[in-house]
Amino acid sequence: MSAATTGKTPGKKAAVQAAEPEIRFVQGNEACVRGALYAGLKFFAGYPITPSTEIAEHLAELLPRKGGVFIQMEDEIASMCAVCGASLAGSKAMTATSGPGFSLKQEAIGYACMAEIPCVIVNVQRGGPSTGLPTKVAQGDVMQARWGTHGDHSIVVLTASSVQDIFEITVEGFNIAETYRTPVILLFDEVVGHMREKLVVPKQGELHVADRLYTEVKPGVNYHPYLPREDGRLPSSDFGGVHRYNVTGLFHDIFGFPTEHPDQVSKLIYHLVDKIENRAHLLARWKEYYLEDAEHVILSYGSPARSARHLVENRRSKGDRVGLIELQTIWPFPAQLVREKTAHAKNIFVAEMNMGQVTTLVKQAVVNPNRVFLVNRVDGVMLNPQDIGRVMRTIEGRGF
Repeated sequence: MSAATTGKTPGKKAAVQAAEPEIRFVQGNEACVRGALYAGLKFFAGYPITPSTEIAEHLAELLPRKGGVFIQMEDEIASMCAVCGASLAGSKAMTATSGPGFSLKQEAIGYACMAEIPCVIVNVQRGGPSTGLPTKVAQGDVMQARWGTHGDHSIVVLTASSVQDIFEITVEGFNIAETYRTPVILLFDEVVGHMREKLVVPKQGELHVADRLYTEVKPGVNYHPYLPREDGRLPSSDFGGVHRYNVTGLFHDIFGFPTEHPDQVSKLIYHLVDKIENRAHLLARWKEYYLEDAEHVILSYGSPARSARHLVENRRSKGDRVGLIELQTIWPFPAQLVREKTAHAKNIFVAEMNMGQVTTLVKQAVVNPNRVFLVNRVDGVMLNPQDIGRVMRTIEGRGF
């Protein structure tokens, strides 16, 4: 087994065309743009905000060339609402923002959860709360991404630590959104969004791109927009097209009309949650390094995972048995994966740039939470290998 292993659910690959892959030197934010266009993005509505603005800037230029629509809205609330409308009408749709704008989008994200509207929301994290540190790095929005909108619901949140991974995770985000008719959040951070690296844009068809599942119900026949198939998927029909149906943020029946009937309300909320949570193992994306013999395991995500990998490689060269798990799926949290991959670890170190939001989840997942230690920074400075090493040496020196 190689030192690095990537975990994901394999998808079907379309026939690979003859064109050569495109090689570029780009920011992470531009890699997100390229991934969205590769996945078939047709509509973007957004409002500029540091450190995500480059996504809007590049799409303003590139999306119309691809036959898509770019709109700068008056604010983040309108942006998210426009994305919902465009998706209902049949377009793959996306918006991008950062912390304060992400807060404003929450009500419409909840609407997308309830009305089962596929869309992608990019949040390039910065320091907070409030205006915080607009140009500095942080990872404080992990719990907001999961619980930011009110009510019981589930959500898919993906992240990445490199420019290449941002491209591929963006494609994955659109695929998941279209497959499960759900909003998907791409939770990057300022360092990954702004750093520049080589990007190899795969040949069209090399990466799987999921198309929207459309109903086979003929015009004039009753169409049930919220009647899931046995596999949990809901066939769509473009709003304003051949089928007439209702869309609401209220609890609704299979026709989309509001209902307060307890049985229908219960079935709907369980469907919204179970279609995601029951597929946590299928939605898990991760990378692993040197876990076969690791006594000490670092778990990280986003830009701190780069520092963690550097430290792991350095310590392995000196004979230390250290391994790394890089999470690319944060929600639904892959608790079973974390438990299995760390089962034989003496210590687990969670490297993140917040007050321990994922650390809490890891402690809940593992057999011995007392062996889980937080390594963090919350001062707007990227967590570096020395920060991680210092905490590890302290814990190891105590005989843990």
